[in-house]
Amino acid sequence: MKKDEEKTKNDSAKRLDEAELIEKTGETVSQNAKHLIHCLTIIGQIEGHYILGEQNKTTCYEHIIPSLVAIEQDRSVEGLMIILNTVGGDVEAGLAIAELIAGMKTPTVSLVVGGGHSIGVPLAVSAKHSFIVPSASMTIHPVRMNGTVLGVPQTLSYFDKMQDRIINFVTDNSNVSEEKLRNLMMNTEELVLDVGSVVEGSDAVNIGLIDSLGGLSDAMECLYEMIEDSEPRYV
Repeated sequence: MKKDEEKTKNDSAKRLDEAELIEKTGETVSQNAKHLIHCLTIIGQIEGHYILGEQNKTTCYEHIIPSLVAIEQDRSVEGLMIILNTVGGDVEAGLAIAELIAGMKTPTVSLVVGGGHSIGVPLAVSAKHSFIVPSASMTIHPVRMNGTVLGVPQTLSYFDKMQDRIINFVTDNSNVSEEKLRNLMMNTEELVLDVGSVVEGSDAVNIGLIDSLGGLSDAMECLYEMIEDSEPRYV
């Protein structure tokens, strides 16, 4: 009887800890499952070197980066599920997170729900396999900077190089061609007040930007298969 009471208390404490983790960081770990999966959410605006207002829903890169390091070195975590619904944000912070995800040995699957806009595009393709739901969309546009920008050749060259970094990353981690991506990025006929394109779920798959069209169960099944087919990360 005493053991049952202790188990109930421990289970309740674990549920409270998990609820607190989700509330604070948008992360959770699936314990009672076929495989131990860590779920990481990238939502709202990617916050970089500048703190955004309290009214903004943000994903802070200083929180995500140590989480990725912890996931990669944790032997109990078998796979990482990344759920994206982001409007974009800080370019360098987003690209840094994407590079870390792409460099992980842990099996990774991304799922775009709602939107994977702007710097959300490289974040979506950074996983080993990417999914998008039919109703989601992705906005592809040139690099933009907010605030004061010096109109000198050095600044323009910096923008061009950063844009090339993003294009190279996306083409290296997806099946979209560089020519197609640049055409979508520089399209002047679709967005009224901007340059670029909006690509919806099935179109993102058709052009090779995203690997598969599907929902949560499809992404989870793919991640399970990757875990079961992969070699152990540690000997």
